[in-house]
Amino acid sequence: MSNSPSISSSLSVENQANDPEGPKYFFQEKYAPLNVRGNFLTLCACPKNVELGEWLAHQIVEQYRLLHGMLQVIQEVNTVTGLPICNENTCPTMSAGRLTYTWLVDGRAAKISAPKFINRVEKWIVSKIHDPVMFPTEKVNGTPETSAIKEANGASATPSDPANPDEWIGKSSGFPPTFYKDCQGIMKQMFRCYAHLYHAHWLNPFWHINKHDVLNMCFVHFVTVSKYYGLVSDKEMEPMQPLIELFIKQQRVPPEALNGGHWAQQATT
Repeated sequence: MSNSPSISSSLSVENQANDPEGPKYFFQEKYAPLNVRGNFLTLCACPKNVELGEWLAHQIVEQYRLLHGMLQVIQEVNTVTGLPICNENTCPTMSAGRLTYTWLVDGRAAKISAPKFINRVEKWIVSKIHDPVMFPTEKVNGTPETSAIKEANGASATPSDPANPDEWIGKSSGFPPTFYKDCQGIMKQMFRCYAHLYHAHWLNPFWHINKHDVLNMCFVHFVTVSKYYGLVSDKEMEPMQPLIELFIKQQRVPPEALNGGHWAQQATT
């Protein structure tokens, strides 16, 4: 699909970034291409011979890799202004339409610029990924409990099981009890970055450099993983809900990722 000059001329780059009432072209089907074949479920579903905690850790690292690539696009420096595309002037707050995300500063929620927010999120995620407690690299004694082993033992893992407080996702691979909640926290912050990319930068730079389809591909993958493993709440996803519903209707987000996702699939196999 070629870029339409009518879109570019109908609103300025600055207005698109800062006007919460501006047109949301990315919510329209004709502007939401996805040049990829296949089913994202194959990249998302945990193989039966892999422990779920190890697989979620892999998914977190992979999702951050994809997001980081998209964030680099808005961090490119404009040779005319000498500033990144996303800067203190164009994005004085970390916003997604009418919604503004805050960051804790001295224990209080504070509005900070989008580039500062994104920088802090990236540093925080990298620190989590390299934390040997959250993402252990030491080999654990014994054998990790994979879904195949659980099936043989007639057991199943869920995000939280009040009946078995001493069991948690990733335990057999050495992950801490907070691992699943930590994954949820990381994915929530990643989602907020995606929401800002769409609401503030879909036109500039993604549409202008014809990378909006790559952004869509990364986001569909992210949404599939999030929904399949219950990592981001529906409430948190509201700023992007029209596009998510479009991808669900097109089955870009596979039906298996909905209505229980991983745990529903485990129960039927």
